[in-house]
Amino acid sequence: MTETTKNPERRALLRGAALAVAAAPLVAASINDAQAAGGKIIGEEHWAQKGNVKLYLWRKQLADGKKNKPVFFIVHGSSFSGRGGYDLQVPGKPNYSFMDEFARAGYDVWSLDHENYGRSTRGTGVNSNIETGVADIEAAMPIVEKVTGQKSFLFMGQSSGAIRAGVFTMRHPERVQRLVLDAFTWTGEKAPEIMRRREQVESYKKNTNRKMDLDTFMGIFSRDDPSTFEKEVPKALAAYELKYGDTAPSGSYIDMAINMPMVDPAKIKCPVLLTRAETDGNATDEELVEFFGKLNTKDKQFVMMRGIAHVAVLGINRHRVWHAMREFLTMPDTRKV
Repeated sequence: MTETTKNPERRALLRGAALAVAAAPLVAASINDAQAAGGKIIGEEHWAQKGNVKLYLWRKQLADGKKNKPVFFIVHGSSFSGRGGYDLQVPGKPNYSFMDEFARAGYDVWSLDHENYGRSTRGTGVNSNIETGVADIEAAMPIVEKVTGQKSFLFMGQSSGAIRAGVFTMRHPERVQRLVLDAFTWTGEKAPEIMRRREQVESYKKNTNRKMDLDTFMGIFSRDDPSTFEKEVPKALAAYELKYGDTAPSGSYIDMAINMPMVDPAKIKCPVLLTRAETDGNATDEELVEFFGKLNTKDKQFVMMRGIAHVAVLGINRHRVWHAMREFLTMPDTRKV
């Protein structure tokens, strides 16, 4: 049953490396119109059920009547939700919405708020680690399939969301056409931010959640390179996220500190794009080049870019990241004679 309501770039790549949880059949959808360059964009709310947990899904696409658009499913990281991070509206600062950008490019774009994030069920008593997030994606898939009529999708994950998306791809290769890993951590060894979390891991273990406030959001953006973002962006992000709660789960911080690696590159066989910021303390160049070399596909790209930091998709030079992703997603298939 469906209910719908209308309202709407450093050296040459380091010397040559260039639960089965059932989703509920009930989908509640509300449509919200947004006006953006390139045409009218429609937003829809959907819900998936994972046991007693309601998972919030946000969908955006151009209102052009076209059917069977490529479905682009994006997975958020440790500190903010899907809709908050990927559809951020910044007062006085246009074009920060990742979802709007790719909707205008012709994609049917979906984001998910993981358990204990954003509009999904909060206060469940779990720390929402990587495995929990993978289960969330599994629960969301039947809803996306039912609404779109498609069974496999384009995937992008950012930060710990890239780890979640990578694990999901290992387990469900039939669901993933192409995979974008942005701000990815493979082992985290010698990466400054991961080493910092390792030092604090016992405190994370004592609490399922971390306190969040404006300073926390500002720190996420400024810790690598403060010149890469506009201060209005973390302010807008904090304003959105703190409406739903002043905590974020600690599980993915624990996993990234002591449980890496979780993604086996030998088990990733689909085309992969790895996007790497000029400054990102969540990983080292060396670990990512090694991961790239071990990916079990010859259809892969590693793009390193100047002028961006960890939260590249919300940085001043986000257009460079978007460009790399668009080019990868539209790579023509191989030809056969």
